[in-house]
Amino acid sequence: MCAAKAEVATTEPRRTARDRIFDSAKDLFYRYGIRAVGVESIAAEADATKMTLYRNFSSKDELVAECLRDHKREFWDWWETVIAPHEGDPKAQLLALMNAFICHECGDRSRGCPLANAVVELPEKSHPGRAVIVEHKFLIRERLRELCRDMEAKDPDTLGDALHLLIEGAYISQLTFDCKDDPADALPRIAETLIEAHLKK
Repeated sequence: MCAAKAEVATTEPRRTARDRIFDSAKDLFYRYGIRAVGVESIAAEADATKMTLYRNFSSKDELVAECLRDHKREFWDWWETVIAPHEGDPKAQLLALMNAFICHECGDRSRGCPLANAVVELPEKSHPGRAVIVEHKFLIRERLRELCRDMEAKDPDTLGDALHLLIEGAYISQLTFDCKDDPADALPRIAETLIEAHLKK
């Protein structure tokens, strides 16, 4: 029995050093912050060396950018999953997003939006990670505005911006209140009130 288990274990492919480094960096950056985590810590967590890290990533900055791109990809996968059941109904899609946001962002290991957290640590406009964040936030804003236009809101751009600000504020609120008796819980109700106000003729 034990021998059979050992044989199965040895046939499982070992994850590449690049994958281990990437996954370790992504987790450490999110849990402790970009500035607080050095390449030595990442290499140790990934059971690799600094030389291997730099062989796969040209710099820590590039590694940060890669991690943020992956967070961005995960976010849009989540977004599409949430709105898909309400295709053709932009109001229902917006309300679904606002309701799903609360469940999505709260959890034992949640520290809010990784891109919102990162932008505070990356003031340099030349940092490759900052470009990822700015592009992501601009796209969220435009997608919200687009849904508001499809809903034929009276002032879709203003409503889209208001919903965007609600989301961004909720990220910070959840960190402050640790998802307990959090004002962010009211986000769906506030969003619905705003949406209804912009639909009244």
